[in-house]
Amino acid sequence: MKLTDRIDLLVRLGEHMSSGATEWKEACAKASYRNAWFLDEFIHKASETIISSYLERKKLEKTATAYAIPDNPNNPKIVGIVMAGNIPMVGFHDMLCAFLYGHPQRIKLSGKDDVLIPYLVGVLTAWNPEVGEMITFHEMLKDCDAYIATGSNNTARYFEQYFARFPHIIRRNRTSVAILDGSETKDELDKLADDIQLYFGMGCRNVTQILVPPDYDFVPLLGALKKYGHLMELHKYKNNIDYALALHIINNRFYMTNGEIVLSEDPSPFSPIGQLNYRFYTDREDALASIDPQILQCLVGKNGVPFGSAQQPALTDFADGLDTLEFLAGLSPKL
Repeated sequence: MKLTDRIDLLVRLGEHMSSGATEWKEACAKASYRNAWFLDEFIHKASETIISSYLERKKLEKTATAYAIPDNPNNPKIVGIVMAGNIPMVGFHDMLCAFLYGHPQRIKLSGKDDVLIPYLVGVLTAWNPEVGEMITFHEMLKDCDAYIATGSNNTARYFEQYFARFPHIIRRNRTSVAILDGSETKDELDKLADDIQLYFGMGCRNVTQILVPPDYDFVPLLGALKKYGHLMELHKYKNNIDYALALHIINNRFYMTNGEIVLSEDPSPFSPIGQLNYRFYTDREDALASIDPQILQCLVGKNGVPFGSAQQPALTDFADGLDTLEFLAGLSPKL
């Protein structure tokens, strides 16, 4: 299958996802039923991002040109992909990169997200049976030439052990931080609420901590975050809020809340579901220097990722800053 054929299929897939096809709607409903964290609105949002950021022809062709992707790689390698399941179709980008480059891939799905990507691969296979040979799903990944694995810091240690002898990309826990100065507009705070609350804050591109000046007024931000008050209708999320509140009360810790999220002064950039950590800074440059680059996926705010854009990565915005396409190109170097 030539590169142009692969691009044509990906563009057609985007059109299928945006067409409102009954089969796609049914797959989305099934995914939401199997995983309560996958709200319909979040599946729709993830789909929109994939369509607009990854599956537009000009973007695919520009990326293929920039990386000099050949019609087919010399001596293609089998790539094993271990996918996460924290947000809908979070592993789609890895699959797309391997497919775009022409490497066969074996995918180990997360049990939390095992409906949508197989459905999409099934659609591609119906259009071109070669896809079914290039992309397969497995409970265990064996006999691969290279691996891409995404997981927690704990699972990453096992991945490093299992895949040490092979070329690999191992991704660990990452999160995103926003730095505010108090001059943010209502519209900017409204967009920041998306960066914080989309996907219940479970993505590595979700803002889980904000850095603010000592005199910061939290009231406007708490107001902006109320736009996601409907998340409380999910009992799993409400349970997390109740637990966070109970911990703060029992430990006599100061907190703020609008009833839908808890704000807590905490030095950790990682926060539990339903909680947003904050810490104060007096010097912006010192604050930026204090953020560990090994755990930072996005820095949101002025002179950083624009408010509201954290969960809208471009095709060449690679998780953990590790260039997946460059890695794949290195598996079969040009002769």
